Amino acid sequence: MPAQKNPNLLVVALTALALAAMIAAYFAPIWWVSLTAPNYPKDAFPDGIRIHFHFNGVYNGCKAAGAGTRMADEIIQKDLSHDDERYNPILDKNRNIDKGAQGLDCVHEMNTINHYVGMFPIATGAPVEKPLAKFFFAFFASMMLAFAASRKKQRLMILGAGFAATAVWMLVDQFALGHLEAHVSAYMAETGTFFREPERIREWGENVRAVTWGVIAGLLVLMAAIMAGVARIRGFQLLLALVPALLPVYFVITYAGWLWFFGHNLHPWGAFTVKPFMPTVFGEGKVAQFSTYSYPYWGYALLLVVFAALMLALLIRRKQLREGAAE
Repeated sequence: MPAQKNPNLLVVALTALALAAMIAAYFAPIWWVSLTAPNYPKDAFPDGIRIHFHFNGVYNGCKAAGAGTRMADEIIQKDLSHDDERYNPILDKNRNIDKGAQGLDCVHEMNTINHYVGMFPIATGAPVEKPLAKFFFAFFASMMLAFAASRKKQRLMILGAGFAATAVWMLVDQFALGHLEAHVSAYMAETGTFFREPERIREWGENVRAVTWGVIAGLLVLMAAIMAGVARIRGFQLLLALVPALLPVYFVITYAGWLWFFGHNLHPWGAFTVKPFMPTVFGEGKVAQFSTYSYPYWGYALLLVVFAALMLALLIRRKQLREGAAE
């Protein structure tokens, strides 16, 4: 039967497209940020000091070794030999000088630049969201697969199986395999790279652990609530598409929120003193002598595909519900 005469086929196709785009987006760079300054010439740093934000972390955005790598290494070596003692303890510890084979690690470079104005290391941002992102994606995938089913019984079976698998995976990964404790230890070590207050770092690590426990418990409760809603309320099934469709919104809100945190929690260790500020979320900005650039990358386009496909599927299913063509 042609898709236009069988709305269920169209809902399934659109949901499958959204699911494929969402899975691809998890592994893709969603947003990129670059810093440029006079002491980072374009010949050596064609894209500036660039990093890529993924759902599960922050990655190097600088190009692999090329014509400008030797020049860039020379610039970094010169910075390391700076006779101002404010620079040396951080640079000596954190810059990887032997980069010739793999290209520059701009995450380290940006951490060093951010340190000049008193910012925390980049990896300390979103300490709960990043390690749990894969489970939220599994949670969304379960909802999308259930949404594609037009029959209530099938929908509940798919939803139950998906949620159960996600819950078991999450609990085993975080607790049985010890990944939560490993993450807390790594977070504390990264924080301690620039921040020399062990007691406060230990307190922050405990906070990450406690909040992660709370988010995991909340997600389990949310799974039960969704199951109950789908079982009892006919129109509740539309939320199975609406909630994952808003992934691009969730990312921007989280990204902007952590930028605000970094810009408004500066510390006196910086070589430069600046007032608390809101880093650029989208577009171009200026901090001290650095120009900043912040834009969505191709992974964000995948999130927009997720949004468009699921919203179309939702409208079709909504019409089916009004006409009695779906349970």
